[in-house]
Amino acid sequence: MNTEKTKIDRISGTGIVVRGNDIDTDQIIPARFMKVVTFDGLGEYAFYDVRYDESRNKKDHPFNDPKYAGASVLVVNSNFGCGSSREHAPQALAKSGIRAVVGESFAEIFAGNCTAMGVPTIALGPEKIQEIMKKIEDDPSLQIALDLPAGVLTVGSEEYSFTLPPAYRNALMAGTWDSTSVLLSNLDAIEKTAGSLPYVSNFS
Repeated sequence: MNTEKTKIDRISGTGIVVRGNDIDTDQIIPARFMKVVTFDGLGEYAFYDVRYDESRNKKDHPFNDPKYAGASVLVVNSNFGCGSSREHAPQALAKSGIRAVVGESFAEIFAGNCTAMGVPTIALGPEKIQEIMKKIEDDPSLQIALDLPAGVLTVGSEEYSFTLPPAYRNALMAGTWDSTSVLLSNLDAIEKTAGSLPYVSNFS
């Protein structure tokens, strides 16, 4: 059983661009794919209804484009992740390989759900986002690096400073974003406390 907390301070990889404002969680993962016991396999349903027609033929969408295969940094526009608070949306993105999302702005609950999965959501101004999107579309092989301690996003040779809410930044860097690992890392203390509770220890 792994009880080590996963600290996140740097993420690197290539990028993928999904343009459009107000992309809600139902677009990210349609509700009919949420009837699952675990989140495994949700990645194939990310953006499903805008990626496929009714006959399951592929549409023109970045997530269907081979040139973006293996991308780990998603770049979006404003109010990304609005709508319902379903955690399946960031789960679908993460299961499809996305490790960070960079955009103009995010729905608050979506950003919180992403952070709780170890996926940073980095906000930059519209002009910077447009510049980054164009760079990635011109060269999908461009390397992107996210440095949380320094607060710097590097896209190719360009650097962009960003800020992240302290609670999110600290949780990612300390590894406390993963509540399960935090719980397991304190297993001895939990068992000791449980043993001292009469309504637990006397049920043997």
